Amino acid sequence: MERPLLVYTTFPDAAIALDVGEALVRARLAACVNVIPGMQSVYAWKGTVERGTEVVAIVKSREGLADALAAELKRLHPYETPIILHLPVADADPDTAAWIRAETGFA
Repeated sequence: MERPLLVYTTFPDAAIALDVGEALVRARLAACVNVIPGMQSVYAWKGTVERGTEVVAIVKSREGLADALAAELKRLHPYETPIILHLPVADADPDTAAWIRAETGFA
């Protein structure tokens, strides 16, 4: 049985994250996208250390959609190099896993 997949990414603000999240859910690439505002980031970018405010987005999907989800996320994302980290799920509640599969077009 195909396992759930979590994808961690960040956005410059909640409005953009919600818009991208809605597009991913409507395309059935994700069952849900959690948007968590208020993150403070310190990161290396092109040889300098930067600070900024971002929002975290956690995408709930399934392993079989990893490549398509990443491609669509890159297409929609405003960052030149968006963070896209696939976090495999070792185990999930069966009802949660079934909901993710159903909402992403996998019966």
